[in-house]
Amino acid sequence: MVKAPRHPPVRKTAREPAGSWFGLRFGERGTHTSRTVMLAELSELMKFTDPTCGPDDYRRSIVDDNLLGKRTVATRKLTYQRLSELYGLDPGIPLFRVLRRLWNADHTGRPLLAFVVAFARDPLLRMTADVVLTVQLGQAVSTADIDAGLETRLGRRLNPSVRHKVARNAGSSWTQSGHLHGRARKRRAKASASPSAACLALLVAYSTGLRGRALFTSDWARLLDTSYSELVQLVQAANRAGLLNFRQVGDVVEIQFPTLLRPYEEALCHG
Repeated sequence: MVKAPRHPPVRKTAREPAGSWFGLRFGERGTHTSRTVMLAELSELMKFTDPTCGPDDYRRSIVDDNLLGKRTVATRKLTYQRLSELYGLDPGIPLFRVLRRLWNADHTGRPLLAFVVAFARDPLLRMTADVVLTVQLGQAVSTADIDAGLETRLGRRLNPSVRHKVARNAGSSWTQSGHLHGRARKRRAKASASPSAACLALLVAYSTGLRGRALFTSDWARLLDTSYSELVQLVQAANRAGLLNFRQVGDVVEIQFPTLLRPYEEALCHG
């Protein structure tokens, strides 16, 4: 594989939503109109490609080499497009670069690592969070519940049949992440969070301008399915692993990511 080229510093403008430079995507459209988080495909791609790959290498692996075993060229191209939408597949996108680094070091946390990134890059998936995360463990979560939540958020901006498909795909994605279990009848489950997943979730929140204790109560931290004390323990483990710097004195919390963020990226985090 060809080593990824160096990319110039990412610069944000006043018009960009917070976190756009890091790889977050915004709007009212998303990949879940046609796909789930595609965890199986992402896992295969990460397993058989080199961490130094650039975007052209990922495209060749999927489209030309048919690494993912798709039947037609059209399907290969669509698979590459959807995976790119969800994950970036470009080390020039900081969010994907960090995912790739954490992925190789964390086998058990991969479902949640992938989900945090897909959640950051698919606005439609984000719109389903309250429906799932506010449900108590063991309680049912149906496609109709997710569909109703989307209708509340989107109104008539999506065709009902398309919106229902988004709800169905989102239900599958929340199942792949571990937040739901079951096939026809899904119920709320507790996702399995790792120190790496906690690190990534807090880093995404950090990229949007949140600091201190606000990182622990952000939408990204909610994905981890942990209490505050459980999250602190995960962050302490991430600190010991050298993924972040964590310091807490009383109610004052300080977190930095010197091994994951480049200096100009750190500057972007501070506006």
